[in-house]
Amino acid sequence: MRSIKIIIISLLFVFSIQAQQKKAITVEDMWAMKRVSNVTLSPDGKTVAFAVKIYDMEQNSGQSDIYIINSDGTNLRPIKNSKDNETSPAFTPDGKLSYQMKGQIRICDLNGKNDIQVTDLYTGCSDVRWSADGTKILFISSVYPECLTQECNKNKDDEIAASKVNVMVFEELMYRHWDDWRGPKRSHLFSYDLKSKKYSDLTLNSNYDVPPIALGSSNDFNISPDGNEVVFTMNQSEMLATSTNNDIFILNLNDLQENKATSFKKISKSEGNDNQPVYSPDGKYIAFVSMARAGFEADKQALMLYERNTGELNELSGMYDISVGEFIWSPDSKSIYYTAAYEIYNSIYKIDVESGSNEIVLKERVNSSLNISPDGKTLYFDQQRNNLPSEAFSFNLESKELKQLTFMNKELLSKLEMNDIETFWSDGAEGAKVQSILVKPPFFDPSKKYPLIFLIHGGPQGHWDDNFHYRWNTQMFASKGYVVVAPNPRGSTGYGQKFTDEISKDWGGKVYIDLMNAYDYAIENYKFIDKENTFAAGASYGGYMINWIEGHTDRFNALLCHDGVYNLISMYGTTEELWFPEWEYNGTPWESKDIYEKWSPSNFVQNFKTPMLVVHGGKDFRVPEGQAFELFTALQKRGVESKFVYFPEETHFVTKPQNARFWWNTMFEWFNKYITR
Repeated sequence: MRSIKIIIISLLFVFSIQAQQKKAITVEDMWAMKRVSNVTLSPDGKTVAFAVKIYDMEQNSGQSDIYIINSDGTNLRPIKNSKDNETSPAFTPDGKLSYQMKGQIRICDLNGKNDIQVTDLYTGCSDVRWSADGTKILFISSVYPECLTQECNKNKDDEIAASKVNVMVFEELMYRHWDDWRGPKRSHLFSYDLKSKKYSDLTLNSNYDVPPIALGSSNDFNISPDGNEVVFTMNQSEMLATSTNNDIFILNLNDLQENKATSFKKISKSEGNDNQPVYSPDGKYIAFVSMARAGFEADKQALMLYERNTGELNELSGMYDISVGEFIWSPDSKSIYYTAAYEIYNSIYKIDVESGSNEIVLKERVNSSLNISPDGKTLYFDQQRNNLPSEAFSFNLESKELKQLTFMNKELLSKLEMNDIETFWSDGAEGAKVQSILVKPPFFDPSKKYPLIFLIHGGPQGHWDDNFHYRWNTQMFASKGYVVVAPNPRGSTGYGQKFTDEISKDWGGKVYIDLMNAYDYAIENYKFIDKENTFAAGASYGGYMINWIEGHTDRFNALLCHDGVYNLISMYGTTEELWFPEWEYNGTPWESKDIYEKWSPSNFVQNFKTPMLVVHGGKDFRVPEGQAFELFTALQKRGVESKFVYFPEETHFVTKPQNARFWWNTMFEWFNKYITR
């Protein structure tokens, strides 16, 4: 008996030592994570390939490599990990690895040998699709629309490079987008015949982009199983800045003629956003997703079926209040597996093509990059959760076994103390139920009091979900001893389309009540939250709400506004996707002045008093830098304690490792300054 006690005491001592060796996550740890993406399955179902991006904090840059692993989770090995970036892993029909490097498509054996450069196009190639017989590929390339040859593209580039005039001239809107000046080139869809070595610009002379410049998917063009037809997404609107009308087109490859444009046939009918066209394996259908309402980028995405022989178009998912994300066909073409936001998850569903019956396959966690085995029995995908960066997983559809295949960050994660998320529900405006995520700090002690960071997501049509976010990482926010609460108020996805819709034209209304009620609920019901020390942070729309909070409540000790909207009227004149404000505020500022003024935080400057940290990127064209300039000027003139952190080279996000480290350290310093001891 005495020996058993000694063993137990010894084990407890060992566990105690192991627990003490763990630590809270740091920004250096987060940027040291190996970032898994683009999980893809070989045609025979035996091999999984994926990309891994690794960042170097001191070099302030990242490197992308490609790994493969047996589909049972054995024999992990790098296949392409040179000093050059290797991206976009895919498999050829005969089971070789296809990837992109230095702007060209290459292939190699699964041991990395017999590496061959497939393309040599001057304007470069990306995002490859292989025909079923392996004789053709589709890809995209950025070209001058008027150029019929690659020589023409090169000459125009050379002329611009040689010119001593540095000027940009615009004659239409959407002259810049997201973080990039659009310029005179357009993204065109190309085919390449591997036998004849012939390239064909399938959208020759077109001034439209394929894939579309905005609101498309990661799968916006494909080739039919017989290799004779191509389907793709394109927006032909005269004014792209106000249009969400992406459409689906088909093109017969047998109609191609030398240096002549080919006519397209439009098969979509909605005036909203149609995208992600995919052929069924048997070639009978093209499935795609479709939004019904013109001008609304966050409408419900319905799953559509186009029957190729009859031209009949039907909505498959219309009876369900679910917005379809990415999808794949089953090998027998009888069903479709898709992802969709479901509360705090991105779940996997299955819908039957004939009956329309729908079932949830895997509810939990955040899932993406769907693949299915040739026998239709196993799904392969990326999965992540709040305390686990993305890894490759499989899910057996018969046994329901979920299996983690890769453990790229196992060693680092074993050293970190991170609590899994919890959730709670509170009453929002008009009795709506609002779900919030709660993350406790590492080494949590329920007998202690912890300060609170209250996070507000962007979009506003988005949601906080169970993911390992590399920018707004809830574990990082909690790491310095904070409780984190992240609510999903009106506008959030995953709670039905009505809930998503109810933020439009009401930016500071019901959503504000939802948020403040969630905050009040947390303060009242979690005694370990120190109600005297609470802070709030948000980016994009979340930054807007921080600015709205600044003028409407003194609940918080200090605030952080990152790339936030401040003045709705000046925002309209400087942002690029004009469909967004025109939908959200019911028109232009001169058509709907009352709504713009009602919900603009700039009209409540007289109430500003909470200390605020303002952060903005100089290359953010979505919420242009002027919003931060105006906000900081108002705070300073009002005598509100404030600091402005400006990153000239960053966009809507902070993407450089050392800039991110500065961001996190500055944020914690700012909040710590206003903690009452």
